[in-house]
Formats: sequence, structure tokens, C-alpha cells
Amino acid sequence: MHCPFCRNPDSRVIDSRTSDDGLSIRRRRQCPKCGGRFSTVETASLNVIKRSGVVEPFSREKVMSGVRKACQGRPVTDADLAVLAQQVEEAIRQTGSSQIDANEIGLSILGPLRELDEVAYLRFASVYQAFESLEDFDAAIAQLRADHAHRQVSASSTTDDVQ
Repeated sequence: MHCPFCRNPDSRVIDSRTSDDGLSIRRRRQCPKCGGRFSTVETASLNVIKRSGVVEPFSREKVMSGVRKACQGRPVTDADLAVLAQQVEEAIRQTGSSQIDANEIGLSILGPLRELDEVAYLRFASVYQAFESLEDFDAAIAQLRADHAHRQVSASSTTDDVQ
């Protein structure tokens, strides 16, 4: 790390702290030559391999813009989309891989989006799971209904246990 004041190629770390989101480290540094102090922020790089083979840095904003299209006309706020994008990034980082296929990102969006808004989920899933017919939609809707029924049974048994 070069000193931004005198361009000395050496610096000493004085303090290190994890950022609020836990995805980066802020380091306070001091130049041994001029004594200047400066901060750096370090993050682990996460790259996306697109279908064309091009590699680019992961972008929460791109996740949000892609999901925003599926959420048009739905009661979903930008704050909801920001939380979803953060959940997706955290899930991808937990895989431990520094590169991930763009399609894998699309698939990793499905779970959090399903919890956020089921109509938007169906819109998004129809693209990323390559729905080809009405039967594909019927199967996805049947799965959503089955999951709703399962949650209702689980919720009622939980309340029975409490009484």
C-alpha cells in the first residue's frame, strides 16, 4: 500500500475494524517515512461469470435492478430490494467461491424473493427456471400452495403446544 502523501511503498497498520455489514475491513495506516495517516477498506472480490464468458465484479445494484422488474406493480420497496440483494450476496459469499455463474445468482435470488413476494417470485422464476408451458407455472403455484398449507399446519400445531 503506497502512502497517498509521499508515495512511500510501505505503511504500518495502526488499527483494524470490521465494517458494519461484516463484509469489509477498515484499516487505519501510518506511513513510517512521512508520518501521514490514512484509511483503507478491504473487501474480498466476488466476480460473476456471465453467459458470454465475460467476468465482471458482483454488483448488488444489478441484483436489485433485475428483481425490480419482477416486482413492478407489487408492494415491494427499494429498502426491501436492498435487503434481498444483501441476503443474496451473503449467501454467495458463504459458498467460499470467488467466482460464480450469473445463472447461479439468479437461482440464489429465488428463495429470498419467494419470501418477499410470491407473484414477483413467479415472474422471476419463469425466466431463471426456464418455464416453457402453463404446466410449469401450475407446478410452481402448486408448490407454493403446498408450502402455505404446511406452514399453516406447523403454525397451528405450535399454538396447540402452547395451550
